[in-house]
Amino acid sequence: MDRSQGTDAGLLLAGRYRLGEVLGRGGMGKVWRAHDEVLHRTVAVKELTAGLYVAEADRVVLHARTQKEARAAARITHPGVVTVHDVIEYDHRPWIVMQYVDGPSLADQAKESGEIEPREAARIGLHVLGALRAAHSAGVLHRDVKPGNVLLARDGRVLLTDFGIAAIEGDSTITRTGELVGSIDYLAPERVRGGDPGPASDLWSLGATLYTAVEGRSPFRRTSPISTMQAVVTEEPPAPVLAGVLAPVITALLRKEPEDRPSAGETERMLLEAMEGREPRAAQAYVPTQRVPEELMLTVGPDGPSGGTAQLPYPGPDATAPGSLPVPRRSRWRTTLLVIALAALVGGGGGIAAMMYGNRTDDGRTGTGAGGTASHGSRSPGTVSATPTPKPSRGQATPGVPDGWRRVEDPAGFSILMPVGWERRVDGTNIDYTPDDGVHYFRFSADPAPDFADSYTHMEDLETKLSKRLPDYRRLELNSNVYRDCPGSIWEFTWTEKDGAGPRHAIDQMYYAQEAGPEYALYMTGPADDWDITRDQFATMLRTWKAPADAG
Repeated sequence: MDRSQGTDAGLLLAGRYRLGEVLGRGGMGKVWRAHDEVLHRTVAVKELTAGLYVAEADRVVLHARTQKEARAAARITHPGVVTVHDVIEYDHRPWIVMQYVDGPSLADQAKESGEIEPREAARIGLHVLGALRAAHSAGVLHRDVKPGNVLLARDGRVLLTDFGIAAIEGDSTITRTGELVGSIDYLAPERVRGGDPGPASDLWSLGATLYTAVEGRSPFRRTSPISTMQAVVTEEPPAPVLAGVLAPVITALLRKEPEDRPSAGETERMLLEAMEGREPRAAQAYVPTQRVPEELMLTVGPDGPSGGTAQLPYPGPDATAPGSLPVPRRSRWRTTLLVIALAALVGGGGGIAAMMYGNRTDDGRTGTGAGGTASHGSRSPGTVSATPTPKPSRGQATPGVPDGWRRVEDPAGFSILMPVGWERRVDGTNIDYTPDDGVHYFRFSADPAPDFADSYTHMEDLETKLSKRLPDYRRLELNSNVYRDCPGSIWEFTWTEKDGAGPRHAIDQMYYAQEAGPEYALYMTGPADDWDITRDQFATMLRTWKAPADAG
C-alpha cells in the first residue's frame, strides 16, 4: 500500500471498519473517522504511524505501547472515559477502534472561542476528575492529562481520552529507563525530577489543564524544553487573573510536592463550589506561603528592615502586598545544576526527546503528545528520529524505504528519503525538491551563523514579516520542540496564493545543530486541498533526514 498517496481513505479494516477522513494526528499516529459496517455506527480508529519506517526493536516497543493503551482503557468503566471497542491487526500494526466523540477537544475549544468561563471550566474539571478517580481505582494512571486529551461532546458530555502512556499496576513498564513520556508543561514536578508518579501527579496535570482553559495559555510553557522543565520544577505559575472562584483550586492543585496537594475527594468538593459560583474556602489551606532563606531573614518594622523572618502570601516571587518582601530566586549554582541535570535527561538516550515533547500542544495551539488522540482537528508538533538506512546490494530493495521512495545523497552533504520523480533545483541559497515545478516542494536551507538566540525567536520574526505579506495568513501552530535531540521549533500556517492559485499550506521545522549554529530549516508546502498527502510525505522526510555532518 502506497501510504504516500493517501490511499488509506476508504480502506476496510477487519472486514467492517471503513476509514473516512483524518480527525487528528499526533506524534505516534493518526485518528480517523470510520464507519462500522456491522453495527452501522460511527467510530474513531487510531492508526499507529510512528513505527512505519523505524527499526524493528523500536517498532516492537511502539506496538506494545498501543496494546497497553487498549488494556488500560478497557479496565476503566466510566462514562467520562473514551471507550475502546476493538483492537485489530492490519499491515503488521495494531489499530485501536474506539468511541467517536462528536465535538472538539478543550484545546480546540479554547483556541476557537477564547478563554473558558471559570464556572464552565470547573464543570469540565469535575468530569475529568471523575474519569481520573475511576482510572485510579482500576490501578491506572493517565500520565498525559492535558487540554488536547479532554474531549467536549456537543451534548455536554466531557470525556478523557488517550491512555497511550498510562501505567497499569502490576504490568511491566513499556517505557524505557530514563524516558520522560508526556507533554512537558503538563508533567508534574516529581515526574520531571525522575520520581515515581502517583494519582497526585494526574491531579497536578488537571490543575495545569484548568489554568490553560481559563487563562488561555499554558502556565509553564517556555521557549525550550529545558526552560519549560526548569519552570515546572522551580517556578510558581503566573497568578491567574481570569480564573475567578477557580483560582485557589488551581493554585492548590499546582503545589510542587504531591503531599501538599488536595486529595481527589477534596478537589471534587472545591470544584463543585466553584461551579456553583462560590469561592472554595477549603482551597485556602493549600495556598502556599514562602519563607525567606535564613541568610536573608528580615522583618519589616517602622524603622525599616531588621533581622528576623518574613512569610509572604502567594504568588511568592512577584508578591507586591504592602509590607511584603521580594523573595529571592534560587541561588545561581542550584539553578545551574538543575539545568545540567535536565539537559542530561533530555540527551540521555535515543528517542527520549521524541517521547517527552511531542506535541506541544496543548494549550490549543497544538495537539497531543506521545500518542495520536481523538482530539478532533488538533495536531501536535512531533519529534522524530531515523534509523540509518543501509545501502542495498544491486537488485535488492532498501530495508526501511517505502515503495516509491529513494534515498537522496544531496551534493550539499545532507541525506534524505524523497519520492521517486522529485527533482532537485537550486533557488539562491535554498535547495528544493519538487515533482511539479514548485506546486509542491521540499526546501532545505542552512545558516552557519544565525542572528537569533534560538529558532523559535527566528520563526516569530519571520511570522511578523510574512503575515503582513501573505493574503489570508493564518497560524495553525508555532511552538518550540526538540528535533534530533536539538532545540528547535515548528511552524505551520496557511494563506491564499495570489493570481488565483488558491489556498496553500506550509510547515517549517527549524533547529540549531549546536548552541551557536548552524541553523537548519526543513520546509514543505503545497496546495491546501491535498495537504494530508503532503503532510505525510513531510513526516517521512523528517524521520529519515540526516544533516550534512551526519550523512556521510
